[in-house]
Amino acid sequence: MESMIFINGSLLPRQEAKISTLDRGVLYGYGLFETMRAYGGRVFRLHRHLERLTSAAQILGLASELAKYDVPGAIQRTMAANSLTEAWVRLTFTAGEGERRLAPPTVDSANLMIIAEKMVPPAPVSYLAGIKAALVRQRRNSQSPLSRIKSICFLENLIAFTEAAAMGAEEAILCNEQGYLAEGNASNLFFVHEEKLFTPSVSSGILSGITREAILELAPSLGFRTEEGEIKLEDFLSADEAFLTSTLREIMPIVQVDDKIIGPGVPGPITQSLMAAYRDLVREETTSAPQD
Repeated sequence: MESMIFINGSLLPRQEAKISTLDRGVLYGYGLFETMRAYGGRVFRLHRHLERLTSAAQILGLASELAKYDVPGAIQRTMAANSLTEAWVRLTFTAGEGERRLAPPTVDSANLMIIAEKMVPPAPVSYLAGIKAALVRQRRNSQSPLSRIKSICFLENLIAFTEAAAMGAEEAILCNEQGYLAEGNASNLFFVHEEKLFTPSVSSGILSGITREAILELAPSLGFRTEEGEIKLEDFLSADEAFLTSTLREIMPIVQVDDKIIGPGVPGPITQSLMAAYRDLVREETTSAPQD
């Protein structure tokens, strides 16, 4: 059966869900997105996704347009229309069609689109064996406002991933313009040194992920100290353990960067503890708490 897509208040078959070719999201990348994961019919930490989306919409002058929608209800409608409980959910919000050139947003022009598809997690072997990442030439600009919002202008990330994939890696690792560690092409980065977790600070030019936030909450409860700051690349490469975090992959061990093996070359005990604790957290929050 053809999938159903939510667009501006209506659920339409995929072939009928369209926006204007003059939409400023198409012309200029003027828009935002959120990628979410639903477990048992509930999106994990939906409130945090929506807070981040709203904050970014304020920066782009689109907050009043976004406020017109019952976004949690729209997400639930979209999953129900596609008979999904374990789902990948993509929300896209664009400035819509308006004045030509670089004019600011106009009233009643924005487009809200929600896609929900069956969630297919990474293969279990990836979590058991870990993955290879690659350092890429692309740099994250820590001074750019785009580094802190999920803009649909995602070309830098695509370029980075393409370079990493050509080297046989599953994730690109980007530094910022000052040479400090930033993030993956679609993830946040952590490493372990002497049983302490380190991760780049937001000021390094990263998007603070929802899963990243959860790990920073969980680690102290497991007895692990955490530190956010400017991370030297050599410290990351000489770590005892390393992993990435993302909504869809949760916690994914990194065991190799280019030709450099991280630690013993297998997922470490702290990474594994956090993987288990995160899954427990997801289970607890998506089965006991009401959906936002």
